[in-house]
Amino acid sequence: MGKFVMTKRINGEYQFNLKSKNGLVILTSEGYSTKQNCELGIESVKRFAEDETSFEKNTASDGKLYFNLKASNGQIIGTSQMYGSDFAMEKGIASVKSNVADATIEDKTNKRLIQILSAS
Repeated sequence: MGKFVMTKRINGEYQFNLKSKNGLVILTSEGYSTKQNCELGIESVKRFAEDETSFEKNTASDGKLYFNLKASNGQIIGTSQMYGSDFAMEKGIASVKSNVADATIEDKTNKRLIQILSAS
């Protein structure tokens, strides 16, 4: 079972990573201004990952491959890691599809705040 890990960036934005069963990050979100919007982003991943046409395959300037998961309005919901081959990228897409359905959500958005307070 995969899991979504929600965190808060230093700049105050929220983001999530979808991790596979073996703990590897397979999809990373954009930054969201609110936790609620981040949670809505997770729901969008669950909804759109089922549709093959939601995956946009790209090539970076260094020749490595990656994909974006897009909503029906064209907005990018999440971006993959970089891959060295088409085969590896296709496995990444398959991993998103197989891990998203029953993925749990781990909320680490307050962890940094707790660490800062305990250091005081």
